[in-house]
Amino acid sequence: MSEAFKRLIFSITFNSCLFLLLIIGIQNSSSKGKVNLFKQETISLPISFIVGVSFISGSITGSFLPIFFKNKKVDS
Repeated sequence: MSEAFKRLIFSITFNSCLFLLLIIGIQNSSSKGKVNLFKQETISLPISFIVGVSFISGSITGSFLPIFFKNKKVDS
């Protein structure tokens, strides 16, 4: 199995576990907020969910970018 594929599987597994823990953890959250997306507002969501999903999406993006932009060695 290639190194890039191992990193991809680890990233997906780790972030899925974080998302499940986030869903379990926000069950009793009472503070809610809205997010503006392209001049439209979302429904009222718990602030902890908004912050958690932002963190998880950044983690996924940060782990996929090195795989796609890996520098190739140039022979001189």
